Amino acid sequence: MDKIDRQIINMLQENARVSLKELSAACYISSPAIAARINKLEKSGIITGFHTSVNLEKLDYHVKAFVQLQLEPRQKKEFYPYIAQVPNVIECNCVTGDFSEVMEVVFPSTSDLDDFINEIQQRFGKTSTQIVFSTSVDHRGVKLPQPEEVKD
Repeated sequence: MDKIDRQIINMLQENARVSLKELSAACYISSPAIAARINKLEKSGIITGFHTSVNLEKLDYHVKAFVQLQLEPRQKKEFYPYIAQVPNVIECNCVTGDFSEVMEVVFPSTSDLDDFINEIQQRFGKTSTQIVFSTSVDHRGVKLPQPEEVKD
């Protein structure tokens, strides 16, 4: 990856709908060259998709929470397919520590969250839940430093 690829990635992370024309102007190369670079970044697995950010509260998802779960290794075979099909789970990570899974979830109400937690506990085990009051930093990309910014 060179300086231009890094600039393309940074710009796409800020706005996935940025035009080829805008990318071209910022990178000082032609639009077809930009398109070819984006295609190469996708094929190499660096760019994995393009996403739209939405205001979940305006879509009536007023409760966001982090649910930690103590999961036995033998349960993973059942848990992973189950949790992948729950649309309210927006992220699930296998982690170190007392709890082996951490899920970020969104629900319209605390009673919906409670129903989900009860289902998880009955099927898989102990949980710990933190309800989010506010978010100081939303999900964002990682700004890639340009080669002259990289320190050895």
